[in-house]
Amino acid sequence: MEAERLIAAGRHALAQSGTALDIVAEAWQAQALAQAIGSHLALCGPLELRSEANGLSEIGGARGGVDHPVLRAGGPRAAQLTEVGDPRAALTSLGELLGEVGIALVGVACATDEEGLYWQCIEAIDAADEANDRVRGMLRRLAVRERDRPPDAAWGRAGPAAGPR
Repeated sequence: MEAERLIAAGRHALAQSGTALDIVAEAWQAQALAQAIGSHLALCGPLELRSEANGLSEIGGARGGVDHPVLRAGGPRAAQLTEVGDPRAALTSLGELLGEVGIALVGVACATDEEGLYWQCIEAIDAADEANDRVRGMLRRLAVRERDRPPDAAWGRAGPAAGPR
């Protein structure tokens, strides 16, 4: 499944989460998806993104991301990832999802009296924040690449204004 469709499914699932544990589960689903997108872009993405994408693929791994119990039960949605058709659009959507996850987790952490759940939220917030930092870094690299790209040869050196009238 294409990355943007999986991200949209994650955003919908997060919005529909009815309990604190559902929100935590969706946070780890988002983390697994960020790792999968990072892995895909590290192998197949634009050269400028590969180092940063490799870093994204490793975020959360040491903290149990894809091995988290809430993912083992139903499996990570990210396992369905087959392509990242438009890296800029996918990274933009992923950044939005990670931001929404962070906000939802802060709400859960503030509302819980259970110490274990609180620390799960803090761990997941850290992972989402670190992943979002990588995503923003990749988006900056894409913006630089676009800015530094030579004018389209079909339009000539001066750009579209010098094209056919």
